[in-house]
Amino acid sequence: MSSTTTTTQTTSQVETKAVSKPLGMRVNGKQWHAPKKAFRPGSGLTSYEKRAKERQLLAAVKAKEKELKDEKEAERKRRIEALKEKRAKKEEKERYDKMAEKMHKKRVERLKRKEKRNKLINS
Repeated sequence: MSSTTTTTQTTSQVETKAVSKPLGMRVNGKQWHAPKKAFRPGSGLTSYEKRAKERQLLAAVKAKEKELKDEKEAERKRRIEALKEKRAKKEEKERYDKMAEKMHKKRVERLKRKEKRNKLINS
């Protein structure tokens, strides 16, 4: 009989320890009020798996948008570079035409070849 009373006492002690966890004195002194929890109306509405899946989809969309944006920027840079090259060729041609007015044709051709060689060596 004494063994059964000790087991009931230990289980009741365990129950009281689990139920009554002292939180300390309240600042306002109203210990008779039940402790409140934070008001979070949207906390339990969606599961973690669903939120994780949405985040994954959002990350995939952002990656695709970034890829498209990078492609667009590369195309823009390519067009700008082509335009710059075209303008440089036109400028060089005008310069040679101006030189041809002043000098003999063969001398202009020699200067062209010489400048081409210098470009190849420098680059």
